[in-house]
Amino acid sequence: MHIELPEKRYYGIGEVAKAFGVNTSLIRFWEKEFDALKPKKNAKGNRKFTPEDIKNLQLIYHLVKERGFTLEGAKTHLKENKKKTLDNFEIIAKLERIKVELSKIKEQL
Repeated sequence: MHIELPEKRYYGIGEVAKAFGVNTSLIRFWEKEFDALKPKKNAKGNRKFTPEDIKNLQLIYHLVKERGFTLEGAKTHLKENKKKTLDNFEIIAKLERIKVELSKIKEQL
């Protein structure tokens, strides 16, 4: 899944949920379930997600929603294989971006 978010230091939960096409409640649930998600909270308690949080959310989304892992399976996989999984995920994301660019070029021919 390719996420479209402007480059910022922090993202609100609403814009994160919208970018992933999920409810904010799912983002909050994943925050409780996965240690990798540690959004900062402002004085009002509003979550502020960093680009690193977004990368972790993409990985969790990929494992749970796209590959069909259970939450426990995704947690175990992240603990045991995070570096390898992240590397593979980043390669897939780059290839998807290249595919989009090549499709745009093809349309212009």
